[in-house]
This record gives sequence, structure tokens and C-alpha cells, in this order.
Amino acid sequence: MDTENRNSVKLLEMLQSKQARIAVIGLGYVGLPLAVTVALRGFSVTGFDIDADKISRLEEERSYIDAVTDEMLNEASRIGSVNWTTDFSGLAKCDVIVICVPTPLTRHREPDLSYVEDTAKVIAQNMLEGTLVVLESTTFPGTTKEVLTPVLASGGLCPGKDFWVAFSPEREDPGNKDYRTHSIPKIVGGDSEISRKLAVSFYCKVVDEVVPVSTTSTAEAVKITENIFRAVNIALVNELKVIYDAMGIDVWEVIDGASTKPFGFMPFYPGPGLGGHCIPIDPFYLTWKAREFGHTTRFIELAGEINVNMPQFVISKLREVLDLKCGKGLSTSRILLVGISYKKNVPDMRESPSVTLMDMMLKSGAEVDFLDPHIDRIPAMREFAHLLGRESVSSVEVGDADYDAILISTDHDAIDYEALIRLNVPIVDTRNAIARRGLPTEMVSKA
Repeated sequence: MDTENRNSVKLLEMLQSKQARIAVIGLGYVGLPLAVTVALRGFSVTGFDIDADKISRLEEERSYIDAVTDEMLNEASRIGSVNWTTDFSGLAKCDVIVICVPTPLTRHREPDLSYVEDTAKVIAQNMLEGTLVVLESTTFPGTTKEVLTPVLASGGLCPGKDFWVAFSPEREDPGNKDYRTHSIPKIVGGDSEISRKLAVSFYCKVVDEVVPVSTTSTAEAVKITENIFRAVNIALVNELKVIYDAMGIDVWEVIDGASTKPFGFMPFYPGPGLGGHCIPIDPFYLTWKAREFGHTTRFIELAGEINVNMPQFVISKLREVLDLKCGKGLSTSRILLVGISYKKNVPDMRESPSVTLMDMMLKSGAEVDFLDPHIDRIPAMREFAHLLGRESVSSVEVGDADYDAILISTDHDAIDYEALIRLNVPIVDTRNAIARRGLPTEMVSKA
């Protein structure tokens, strides 16, 4: 038996018996739930991250994301062997290495694969023969083959012989209590039949359903297609919102009516802009890659343009409301921004349109407070460093303050909307939060 077959047979046996040691690199919204899930399924797991504070918290079994509770961390430690570290030399002891690092955009809306490349360099320096490497970070089709594998091979090992590479896109949905890492079907593509077989064998031990596809590029395309589908449909209803607003028609009522059709319609809802890592960013990865093949992605780029412009529409509506109902301009107003995270009921600030709205209001001269039960203070962000440390006001402070208007950007369930109405000031609601709860809307303008 040659080296390739001997190594792959050995790893396959270790995966099937759960004797394989698993590494998860990047312990954020994707990596941490995955690492805990793998441990709960009985594997030995080591989580790697460059953030020493995260590692300290995990060692104390204190979680920093909602999808993983302290109890889950404790249970994972009890069932499996779990370690958390910033020392990447430990990769040499691992049989499967899963990469869950960020893939943001540059200022010019081009893919920033620096996190993937830097991680691959570290793996190449430490990886031993007989290792499976899986990329889960969302990216453009071809990344695993054209970017990741060559860097991994720079360490001297031969891909397809000494190590194998696969792509399995993350499908986490922060705040969604109906689906967890183990219950979401897992797409898996390998750079060879052996790679796919090994990756499928691993994930079959971790999640309830595995869906193999032919190549890593296909798996990458599946993920980016899912996100483009959402981005384009959200852009559609955002554009309809602007048009129907000019006509005096409530777009939320229109969508509710259309949703009664039992076929041929799927509801999407407008908002103040797109947030999170996936939807505002991932479509532009395909836009960038398409240029290499001489194609333009006009539909995707138009959707991106519409979604990016939503904060301007919201601020325009706020100015209009302040002028008509208060006789004031934005520059002399005090505004309460409700919700600073990008999505309801989660403490996730990634690409949050609420931050853009706050920044726009402050630059216009307004005084702005924010109320968010999930975020005490604004963390460090690359584009909004000047907002670092701003703290959420309390419900008591809201009642005592003298606001000119309220802007609802994120519709957390923990917000006391009735209390907001009792302040008797104009409310600009970008999420239909007030009407959806059956509360009085006399002071509400939708945006």
C-alpha cells in the first residue's frame, strides 16, 4: 500500500472511531459553536485563537457568544477532551484542522484573504503528514484550490498524498434557536475523492446530515449563492419600500398580504441596511472573481448599491419627521437609537447598519444615545474607531431623558416598546416593530 492510501486509511479509521484529534482555528461565531459541537460528539478538540482574552474566558468556561452557553462549555469538557490555546505549535498533534477565520472586504470592496493566508502559513509550519485541512470561511469559488492549498504545500508536504484539503461552508445563524450547528445540513466538497470521503466521514460524526458535492469550488459556490439569494431579495424589498413609501403604501402590509399566497412567493423584509458578516460582504467576493472570467455581476452589484444606500433613506426620513413634527433640524436634535447590533436578540456588531446610522447622525451635529439590552458598550471596530466605548443607556435613563425622536434600527424583543411610546415623541421605525406588536402607531413613521 502506497503512502497516500496508508495515510488516508489510517485517518479514516481514526475518524470512524473518534480517535482523531480535531483543531478548530478561529473561535468566533462559527468556530466556537463548531468546536463545542465536535467535543460534545466525543472527539478530542483543541481550539486555537490569537485573542488571549477569548482563550482565558474559555478556560474559565465563560462563553462570549449566545450560541454557546457556559453549561455547554462545561459539558464539552466533561464529555470530550477540550483545550483552548494561542500556541499554534499544537497543530502538530492534530489530525483534522478546521479553519474558521474572517474573510472581510478591503476598503475597495475586494476580498481580504489575509486571515486565511496567514492561518495557512502557520498550519504549513506545524502540520504533520496524514492531516485533513478543511476551510469553512466563506469565500469565492476557487479559493481552496488556488489560495489555500499552495500555501499549505509551502511547508514541504504534498497535497493529495501527505495531506488532504476540503471546503465545508459554515451556515451559522446567530439568534436562531431553531437550528444549531449539529442540526444544519453540512455541504462538503473535497479536492479529490479521498479528501471528500475523509471530510464526509468527519462531519458525519458531528452533524445530523452531510451533503457531499463534487469539488471544493462547488461547495464554495453553494455558500456564496445562498448569501447572494438573500442579498438580492432584501435589496428588492428595500427598493419597494422606498417606492411604496412615496406612494403612501405600507410595504410591510404588502409583504404580509403577498405571503398568504401558498406558492411562488417567499417573504423577505426591508430594513435600515444589511449587517452581519455574510450578506453585506460575500456577494462582492463573486463580483470580484467574475471579472477574472470577463463577466460582470450587474444584478448583484445593483442589489449591493440599493442595500448600501438604505441608511441614507432612513436618515432622510428622520430629518423629514423632525422637521414636520418637531420643527427642528437633525443638527439640533437629541435622538435615541434603539438597537446597535445588526440583528435582533444577538450581541453581534459585525457590519451593523445601526453603527452607520449613529455615525451619520453624529456627523450631522445631532446628540445620539443608543439603547441595546445585548450590548453594553461599542467595541473596537475598524471603520468606526471614534465610537469605541460608547455605552448603552438604561431604561431608567431613557425615561428621564428629553429626546426629540426615537429611531428603531434593531427590533430586540427585550425592548419595552410601550415605554418608548409613552415618551410621546416621534418614532421612526425601520423594522415595523411597533405595528407588529399591535401597539399604537400615531407617533410612528416607518422607514
